Amino acid sequence: MILPGLLAVAAPVFIGLLPGMGKEALGGLLAGVTVSGVLMAIFQSNAGGAWDNAKKSFEEGVEINGKVYYKKSDPHKAAVVGDTVGDPFKDTSGPSLNILLKLISIVALVLAPFLG
Repeated sequence: MILPGLLAVAAPVFIGLLPGMGKEALGGLLAGVTVSGVLMAIFQSNAGGAWDNAKKSFEEGVEINGKVYYKKSDPHKAAVVGDTVGDPFKDTSGPSLNILLKLISIVALVLAPFLG
């Protein structure tokens, strides 16, 4: 976790202080990080919730092509695998992107007055 944290702090500093880049490039970095980070966070939160709900729906039975499947069926086993990915999506990686966006933005805003 040290390297991703260091990257979040170093990227705005590197872009802002790189000769020929400056405040315009730093603004572009902030725009790109914000747009892509928000979309990725929404995707991960929604996808994780959908995978979790898909697994839970097998308790009541799920109709697929006219046949009803319950727990311990092959589609349920596939949903359990999806839920294994979905839980970290909705519980950790999706929400942690919010912290990453804030960290990059704060570093950039602290650096901005020194760029002229």
